[in-house]
Amino acid sequence: MDRNSFVECERKGLNKLINFRLPYYFYKVGMVIVGASIVMMFVRAFALDGDQEILKEVLQKGILIGMLLMSIARDKDEDEMVVKLRMQSYTYAFIAGVLYALIMPFVDLGVSTIVHGGGEVYKDLGDFQLLLFILMVQLLCFHTLKRMR
Repeated sequence: MDRNSFVECERKGLNKLINFRLPYYFYKVGMVIVGASIVMMFVRAFALDGDQEILKEVLQKGILIGMLLMSIARDKDEDEMVVKLRMQSYTYAFIAGVLYALIMPFVDLGVSTIVHGGGEVYKDLGDFQLLLFILMVQLLCFHTLKRMR
């Protein structure tokens, strides 16, 4: 395999990955999953007794999966501008996520030290909190950028 055909093969694979989108109805499926998971979290918090740690984990994963489906689903009127706005929102979400992961543990430490009077330990963010933040920023940025175009 010569160099040009290798580069062309890699370019096709990268473009296939960049242009991957689920059909539009997956956006609605994602909204239903997120809504059902949030409702079930309230039910779990107020109506169910006992330790429901497994249910909590399942519902958190359900929210992440639903938001991911919403994030990668096609728009009703998908064109080059919408694709560019989507990529721009992913960029903003990544940068905001990195800054959030770097700054938030220190903010938590400072606030808990002030509230509890010292003796607090530094702790990292959990994967759910960081992924939820990134997906929320991406979806909010994408819809805001679409509205402003």
